[in-house]
Amino acid sequence: HSLKAGAVSAVSGVRHPILLSKKVLENSPHVFLSGKGAIDFAKHLGMEFQPMKWFITKQRKKQLIEAKARQSVLLDHSEKQTDKFGTVGAVARDKMGHLAAATSTGGMTNKQYGRIGDSPIIGAGTYANDQSCAVSCTGHGEYFIRGVVAYDVSCLMEYKNMDLASACKLVVHDKLVKLGGKGGLIAVGKDGSIALPFNTKGMYRAWVKEGESPQVAID
Repeated sequence: HSLKAGAVSAVSGVRHPILLSKKVLENSPHVFLSGKGAIDFAKHLGMEFQPMKWFITKQRKKQLIEAKARQSVLLDHSEKQTDKFGTVGAVARDKMGHLAAATSTGGMTNKQYGRIGDSPIIGAGTYANDQSCAVSCTGHGEYFIRGVVAYDVSCLMEYKNMDLASACKLVVHDKLVKLGGKGGLIAVGKDGSIALPFNTKGMYRAWVKEGESPQVAID
């Protein structure tokens, strides 16, 4: 309802970057902190840190070694269902009708040092506006940045009076595809409607409404 936002990128050791992003929203005059500045901000607020080895898993290390051997960059949309990893997003509408979105990611595997994806960029990978919808994206971040995807969905609803499903379909299956981007998004509209479109082979997703059982899907 206030369009407040917080984001961090290029942080190491912070156990919960998404909580640090919330602290930026609540305790900083800024929207986006990165690198050492974000880390120092986290330490000042007493955020939880873990040693670097805590973040290393056998699966991700194996993927990194394989990607380096092939000199390739991997998205978090592996064709193997057992190898899914990467972006985690959430969108919500509360009983007052207020909307919120959050997105956290480790980015692409074997990405260029210093690369920043769409997840922390407000309007690209994450956006929420009570007048339209809340959106969290996952996929090839460069294209989501270029398409300002999360904000684009909101704009289509707010300025062209499109419903959530139609706006998401146009952005994910038409505009994003024309740019060459792969991925998807989760979104909830101001009326409580839900959309979870993707143009890849699969996307892990789940949703729940008050009084209903939680639903999950992959393909």
